[in-house]
Amino acid sequence: MPVNETLATYSDWLYRSALGVYLFAILFYAVEQAFARAPRKAAVNAEALVGAGAPVPGILTDEPKSELSRAERIGRMGAALTVLGALLHLGSLVMRGLSAGRAPWGNMYEYMSLLCLAAVVTWIVLMAKFPIRRLGAFVLTPILILLFLGGTVLYAESAPVQPALRSYWLVIHVSVISISSGVLLIPGVTSILYLLKDSKSDRFPKLPSADVLDRMSYRTTVLAFPLFTAGIICGAIWAEAAWGRFWGWDPKETVAFVSWVVYAAYLHARATAGWRGRGAAWINVAGFALNVFNLFFINLVTTGLHSYAGL
Repeated sequence: MPVNETLATYSDWLYRSALGVYLFAILFYAVEQAFARAPRKAAVNAEALVGAGAPVPGILTDEPKSELSRAERIGRMGAALTVLGALLHLGSLVMRGLSAGRAPWGNMYEYMSLLCLAAVVTWIVLMAKFPIRRLGAFVLTPILILLFLGGTVLYAESAPVQPALRSYWLVIHVSVISISSGVLLIPGVTSILYLLKDSKSDRFPKLPSADVLDRMSYRTTVLAFPLFTAGIICGAIWAEAAWGRFWGWDPKETVAFVSWVVYAAYLHARATAGWRGRGAAWINVAGFALNVFNLFFINLVTTGLHSYAGL
């Protein structure tokens, strides 16, 4: 099927527009983080109070709804820009898929784009559940860096995929593993912030409480881990159909399996009294590091059976 160059161009424009919008959102989040008041105790314990039936004004904004300062208004604008950027980002993926007549995650550029979109959508959902909006600059900055690298170093023209990838497993395996990896980026960042907040000093009074960061990291990982597991299983099934074996210790397979073990260890540690807190957070940060390592080093430096996906 010939590539529709017009749709491919629109996809590139939407991608770059999304990057610009995300950049402005980061700036707005940074302004709120810098100039907003430190979270009140009522906001920190909002979720527990709501669970008990008590009304808590401003649960999504850290402040009473009737007295929003200029910094909080700018933070809300950052959240709105994040939603706009996600819509543009989604549009770029849809246009890329329509231009090539296939699922839009057949190379590293597209894979990175889907992964980052999953991370952004996860962040938007978490903002609606926890009083954490002012952390947007910390969360979106690594996502913006990944998107920038994807649009420059990893960029590939819209084209049909190689014959080895022409399978319905491309739609299932790659989408599931990409989305779950994107979701897992968020608890990696929040676990790093938890380690900062949980330190003995009071240098970070504007960060949410350590309890909020810990619960957010745990719940997000609990959501992503079954997806990540399903992605690995689907990859093994596809490997058996394509290469005649379920598992061959290919570099990408190996690091993905090690990441799975680390995240399983985190969930176990989080449920164990002696490892809750800093110990569990360090394990989650290790999983985050492996996730990024598998994304870049394994794909760009090593060679293996997954290398034919191209850049």
